[in-house]
Amino acid sequence: MGPHLEKRSLSLAGHRTSVALEPAFWAALERLAAARGLSLVALVAEVDAARAEAGAAEAAPTSAVKVAAGGVPLASALRVAALRGAPPPPGPAGPAPQAS
Repeated sequence: MGPHLEKRSLSLAGHRTSVALEPAFWAALERLAAARGLSLVALVAEVDAARAEAGAAEAAPTSAVKVAAGGVPLASALRVAALRGAPPPPGPAGPAPQAS
């Protein structure tokens, strides 16, 4: 884990786990959770559950490891969730792009 990653520990489905993400992704996830009225842990749990569901639906019956892992690493699923749903960061916004 490089110095640019921030590691956080949390409980998901009764199990302790750690996730390392860049600080900008943690900030985006915190904004998304706040916008949805959730705690960060609740948002991470939703992403984890959706990832596990998707992995189970796509995995071959003999691929227990893929099903258990959700098929996609949690850190990757969290980055995607942050990019898809986080509102823009607060602060001064530059001029709006002009349509040509």
